[in-house]
Formats: sequence, structure tokens, C-alpha cells
Amino acid sequence: MSLITAIAEIVLWTRDKQKSVAFYRDLLGLEVISSPELPNVFLKAGEGAAGIPQMIVLAPMPPDVAARPRGNQLHHLAFELPADDFDDQERTLRKAGYQPRDGQHPVLASRTMYIDDPDGNEVEFICPL
Repeated sequence: MSLITAIAEIVLWTRDKQKSVAFYRDLLGLEVISSPELPNVFLKAGEGAAGIPQMIVLAPMPPDVAARPRGNQLHHLAFELPADDFDDQERTLRKAGYQPRDGQHPVLASRTMYIDDPDGNEVEFICPL
């Protein structure tokens, strides 16, 4: 039995911090919880069972990492949505110029859609049927 109650953070490299902040904060509505003088941007995505925020952390990509071929660092990350908000999220993404891709979860009975963030990371949105 696992003692883990939630995922506390996912840290993503970013080539353009401002574009990534605009994507996660302005488009997806995550709350910035870090002070602006920090190099990384911590965004709250939810609240874990123990009161630790669930976070997406945007870390500026150092030159040696930026020089590597793109891709293969992350398959995708997924955000859970309430079923009543799924269509609203899709409309918001389309209005912002994204073309969500449909998908089917291999295990869960759910609705899913996918887009890519400004750094090419695949972002899934999932809700119960």
C-alpha cells in the first residue's frame, strides 16, 4: 500500500518563461504562488490531501539542455476537470487558437482532449463521462 496521497509538483523546462506563464496562468487559470524574483515560477493546480498545493513549476531551460534535441523528456501531463466544465475548457482553448485533439483513456471511462503547451509538452484534460 502506498503512503503517497497526491502529486505535489511537476517541473517543466521552458524556453520562454513569459509564454509558458501566459499559457498556464492566463489560459488555464492556474494561480502563481511564487514570488517574482525567483527564477522558477510555481503555479498552483490544486490542493493535495495533506494541504500541500499541487503545482506546475516552470524552470528556465539552461543552454546545455536547450541544445539537446527536443522531445522525449515528457510524454504528457494531465489535468482533471469537473465534467460540467469540460466543454467550457474546450471552447476556451479553441478561442485561444488551439485545436484540441480527442483521445480515449486506456483505463478510465472518461472524456479527454489534448493540446501542446508553448514548449511542446502535451497537456491532457480529463473528466469522468
